[in-house]
Amino acid sequence: MPLTRDEDIAELLQSIRTIALVGASDRPDRPSYEVMAFLQRRGYRVIPVNPQITGEHVHGEYVWRELAQIGEPIDMVDIFRRPQAAGEAVDQAIAAGAKAVWMQLGVINEQAAARAEAAGLKVVMDRCPKIEIARMGLPKIEQAV
Repeated sequence: MPLTRDEDIAELLQSIRTIALVGASDRPDRPSYEVMAFLQRRGYRVIPVNPQITGEHVHGEYVWRELAQIGEPIDMVDIFRRPQAAGEAVDQAIAAGAKAVWMQLGVINEQAAARAEAAGLKVVMDRCPKIEIARMGLPKIEQAV
């Protein structure tokens, strides 16, 4: 079952440090651009993933083509893709060893969520971490030194 209780979502957001953002944009008018900046300001390391702008930088981070290329542990994959494309991102998140997948507002893919949960990942659907962090008043996270 995807996480829906505030306590569970807050626990997830406070336990992660590194987020891969699939569907990251280099365009300031796109929601993923602002969400990435917000998450960075909150103390998260956010790694952008977008095959269309691979090799560029967004908010100081190198943009990767796919999750498998990142080569470092990923705690959560934040998915800014259409619902039908979210399944591929979830499969990549499972293969990359992520601990959780977060499907953004309007992104609902029950089959992909079931695959993620069967692989042991926590799942959040149809929500935005920026909105949830602000709504719950979560503190800025501390990075390990």
